[in-house]
Amino acid sequence: RDVVAALRRAMGLDAPLVVQFWLWLTRTLRGDLGKSFISGYSVSELLWTTFLPTLELALATLVMAVAIGGALGLISATRKGAWRQAATAYSSLALTLPNFWTGVLAVLIFAVTLRWFPPSGRVSLLADPLGALTFLALPTLTLGFRLSGVICRFTQGALLEVLREDYIRTARAKGLSDRTTVRRHALPNALVPLVTVLGIEFGRLLGGVVIVESIFSWPGIGRLIVQAIGNRDYAVIQGALLFLTLCVIVVSLLVDVTYGLIDPRIRYS
Repeated sequence: RDVVAALRRAMGLDAPLVVQFWLWLTRTLRGDLGKSFISGYSVSELLWTTFLPTLELALATLVMAVAIGGALGLISATRKGAWRQAATAYSSLALTLPNFWTGVLAVLIFAVTLRWFPPSGRVSLLADPLGALTFLALPTLTLGFRLSGVICRFTQGALLEVLREDYIRTARAKGLSDRTTVRRHALPNALVPLVTVLGIEFGRLLGGVVIVESIFSWPGIGRLIVQAIGNRDYAVIQGALLFLTLCVIVVSLLVDVTYGLIDPRIRYS
């Protein structure tokens, strides 16, 4: 009992709840998220060291998903027949498979059977760029597969809706080619709903990171959260969730700013 009482005093748990909350709030505003109950390290330092690998994985996933999903959505919206059917089948498959199943399947095929990529771990981009890409491939494929299906589906729908507008018909009547019409008139107007989807999917991407980083032993925030939950390290859990929430808020603000850059008609007073 004496040891428990001493720990409660050291952690400030013997104070009233209002006082505890006030102390936590003032420290959080100063960037002090406390210390880990298990390792004793500062939670802020743990989040910073794990944030960079997570950011690296998230950016690689977004690049892959936008490149593949955007291209398939553009092709399926402008071409009929087999192209549209193939893009629809791809997006349906990508939206159906969960991340944990895709990750295990990717390890089984590309790491165990074909031995093209390492099954787990991470190498710094600064230390070995080529080696870092090989370690980054499977986690990016796992996270980006579903996201590319979402982008493909929304790009196709947005473009098909824009291509039915009167100004598109007018542009074609003036003699503009289909490629020029899509590039100059249809695609810029279809980007607004696509940016909205990317902002929404960013939150899901952070949720998927928790699972994928555990599968591939990626030293990011997702794996840190899983380890903290297993160890009941509440300070780390609280700090990590707060940090991820702030990331989602910042991305939402960036999405709102991007609207005005994409469409000059959108202005904020």
